[in-house]
Amino acid sequence: MGKEIQRPKKCITEEEARELHDNWCIKREGHLKKSLGFEDAREFHWSVAELEEYLAYVKQESKKQGITNPGIRAYFGAYPQNKCTKNRGYSTLFFAPTGSRAGAKGKDGADDENNYGISAFNRGGGGNPPRIY
Repeated sequence: MGKEIQRPKKCITEEEARELHDNWCIKREGHLKKSLGFEDAREFHWSVAELEEYLAYVKQESKKQGITNPGIRAYFGAYPQNKCTKNRGYSTLFFAPTGSRAGAKGKDGADDENNYGISAFNRGGGGNPPRIY
């Protein structure tokens, strides 16, 4: 067997995740529903295999560009109404690759530029109605 993978430092507990989701629902869900006139998407799903495939692609293409420590930035988005189920313009979440050339300095990659030379990643599924964490 290979080396056991340790829990990443940025993992959060179930309680912390529930608190984040509950706060989002309390502070935003009602306002969005009232403004939009429908319950919008608020959770998105990709399989581990899909995410691994995308991360491998980002690593490969970043390496070709001389980027040694690529990152991923998550963005909220909304589909155009005419391209969305029920003509509503549901929310989505997509991932954008980031990175700086070798030798660049930045704190935790948060200041890295988006890498528009590598495709972003979208089209996850979501619950209807949205699932509560």
